[in-house]
Amino acid sequence: MGARNYLITGVSCAGKTTVCDELLRRGHHAIHGDRELAYAGDPETAEPATPSAPGEHIWDVAKVKALVEDDTHQATFFCGGARNTHRFLDLFDGVFVLELDQETLERRLAERPDSDWGGPASDGIAYARLQHETLQGLPDHAISIDATAPLHAVVNTILEGTDLAKR
Repeated sequence: MGARNYLITGVSCAGKTTVCDELLRRGHHAIHGDRELAYAGDPETAEPATPSAPGEHIWDVAKVKALVEDDTHQATFFCGGARNTHRFLDLFDGVFVLELDQETLERRLAERPDSDWGGPASDGIAYARLQHETLQGLPDHAISIDATAPLHAVVNTILEGTDLAKR
């Protein structure tokens, strides 16, 4: 049987990077999408950003497709968010959405160094609200995960939501 591919997404500070690190630590194949696949560009045309057209945070669809086609791993977890998710969402066997309440979001943004975010927490909150709009287009079968739970519980819930245990 071929590889399975899962998307783990959510707004800024929901824990996508932390979950990816934990999956890697546990020996799973996981991709830091925001580091390995992302660039600034147009979500519809995929054209890279220019000074006159700054672009949005999108993933390289060709790279996503190539990684999905790689069946050398039992499963691959793609962790991150992109404004062009709609262009490759159908490639995933499952989608997990890390969700958190406003208070936790604000606390995590405030704790995040400006160098990680590129601006103050107030900018992060505004961007997270914009990201939430992107999540509106996720499939009905996306699994909501309480990202305020302890990390081990979040990752265990994700793994339980896959068919890896059935293989």
